[in-house]
Amino acid sequence: MSESQPETQSIRLSKRLAEQEQCSRREAELHIEAGNVQVDGKIVQVPETRVSPAQVVTLRQGAKPEAIPPVTILMNKPAGMTQGPAYGRVRSAHSLLGEATKAELDTPMPQLVLNQHFKHLESYLTIPLPASGLIVYTQDKRVARKLAEEGMWLEQEIIVGVEGKVHEDGLELLQDGLPIPGGNGHRRLPPCHVSWQNENHLRFALKGIAPEEIERMCAAIGLTVTSMRRLRIGRVSLAKVPEGQWRYLMPWERF
Repeated sequence: MSESQPETQSIRLSKRLAEQEQCSRREAELHIEAGNVQVDGKIVQVPETRVSPAQVVTLRQGAKPEAIPPVTILMNKPAGMTQGPAYGRVRSAHSLLGEATKAELDTPMPQLVLNQHFKHLESYLTIPLPASGLIVYTQDKRVARKLAEEGMWLEQEIIVGVEGKVHEDGLELLQDGLPIPGGNGHRRLPPCHVSWQNENHLRFALKGIAPEEIERMCAAIGLTVTSMRRLRIGRVSLAKVPEGQWRYLMPWERF
């Protein structure tokens, strides 16, 4: 709508579509939010958008007014960003979510990116602020329940940059279950798989151990952590998602 078009001649897109298609206002809103509606050839997803009588509103042929299914988003979080709300000068990885940052990956099921996909997201299985790699945002209550109830016992694969000289039998100590100081003396961590990926990177496969524990685990055997990157949670991996970008969890993928 041009700036000279009087506001009184424009109406909400949802009202225009409802009148045009002889459907309810709620059905019109569902169509718009699902990306089924174009205004002058461009998809518009906001029902409150105002349109003029001269603008052309079209509904995708065969579209049904259905609620948008919940999605789960897998992001490659950059180091130094938080999964949760931003605070101070620390940005949230959530702020990177958008159509422009969706990874360009070959997939047998391309999915239309909708504004609704980035609302009401919950995040689970946090990694330390300096760490990068796989984080999960979800709207799906089934996925949320799985990660909340069983997440700590899903195997997490993490590549850890280290420096220093490892103690003799240090890796064996980690694999057997390292005793670490706790609130009431020492506690023993669950066993884990640890191996050298190269001369300054360790590969951890953890169950029942939070990524936040890795720095203390490494310190206990003489190593200082310089970087941390999570590649996998359970059976779900980042695949080839570049840092700062994201992809959808596919229907056949299970944690």
